[in-house]
Amino acid sequence: MAFVEPVTLTDRGVRLEPLALSHEEGLRLAAADGELWKLRITSVPEPQDTRAYIETALKGRDEGHRFAFAVIDEATGQVLGSSSFHDIVPAVRRVEIGYTWYRQSVQRSHVNTTCKLLLMGHAFDMLGCHVVGWRTDNYNFASQRAIERLGARKDGVIRGHALRRDGTIRDTVMYSMRAGEWPEAKAQLLYLLERHTQT
Repeated sequence: MAFVEPVTLTDRGVRLEPLALSHEEGLRLAAADGELWKLRITSVPEPQDTRAYIETALKGRDEGHRFAFAVIDEATGQVLGSSSFHDIVPAVRRVEIGYTWYRQSVQRSHVNTTCKLLLMGHAFDMLGCHVVGWRTDNYNFASQRAIERLGARKDGVIRGHALRRDGTIRDTVMYSMRAGEWPEAKAQLLYLLERHTQT
C-alpha cells in the first residue's frame, strides 16, 4: 500500500484530482495562458511536451516518490494547473509540495492558497506527516515569498543543485514546516482566504 493513495480534495470551488492522461488538453491550455513554459525558473511543459510531462508524473507515482494532481475549477471543469507531493519519504513521514504552477489568469487569486491548504491539510491531518517541505529556484522570488506566506521556515540553500530548462545550474532554496507548526499556519491560511472572499 502506497503512502500517498489516490484522493480527490475540494474546497472553495477548487478540486485537486489525481493527474491523468485525460488532463492532457486542459493542461496544455493552462500552460498556454501566459506562455508559462517560457519562464526559465519553472518546470511548466511546452505544449508539445504535455503528454510526456504527465507520463513522467505517472511514472513517479508508480515508483512511490511523486503524486501529481490536476487543479480543476469545479464550476467550469477548466484545468487551472498542477501541483504534486514529491520526494515522498514514508519512513520519516515527510513529503514535499512542488511542481506547482497555474494558468496566468488565476495567479494571485485564492487558488494557490486553497491548494496549499488542501495539500498541507492532507499531509499533516490524514497522512500524519511530521514534516512538509518545499524547494524553489534561487531566482524564483515570487515562489519564495509565497512559500514564506504559508508559514514555512527557510532551511537553507543547496548550491549548484539542479539544471534549469535553459541548461544553467541553479541553487535551490529549501523550506519546511513541522507538524507542530501546522495549526497556526492553517489558521493564518484560513484567515487569508476569508479576507479574500470579503474583498
